[in-house]
Amino acid sequence: MKIHADGRCLCGAVTLSGEVENKVGVCHCSMCRQWVGGPFLAVDGGTDLTISGKQFVERFDSSDWGERAFCKKCGSALFYRLKQNNQHIVSAGLFGDLEGLILDHQIFIDEKPHYYSFANQTHNMTGAEVFAQFATQD
Repeated sequence: MKIHADGRCLCGAVTLSGEVENKVGVCHCSMCRQWVGGPFLAVDGGTDLTISGKQFVERFDSSDWGERAFCKKCGSALFYRLKQNNQHIVSAGLFGDLEGLILDHQIFIDEKPHYYSFANQTHNMTGAEVFAQFATQD
């Protein structure tokens, strides 16, 4: 289910708006954990995300297939973008306490460190399962 969401970085220089999936996903991969200092909680923002304050958005090619973006002023992690289809995986924290979000899935569960765990029952996938799913969608 999609819901309308308006969000912003910590300093407000960058705002994002659009229809997002109400399912929050958690990524435990080592890159996400290094990027945000813990698990990356995000929603699928699709390809039609409206971004204002683009002059403050810094993009970093973190792999052949994806880039990560953050605010140049405050450092807030903004989104992970899949280059192939321009899909934005947006930091859920940018939307504050948005009603209707549910923790739904966790990826790279095999890379999750031992020192934290979510109590919610979710669909869990290893890194290999994630890559296999994307390979079958091509």
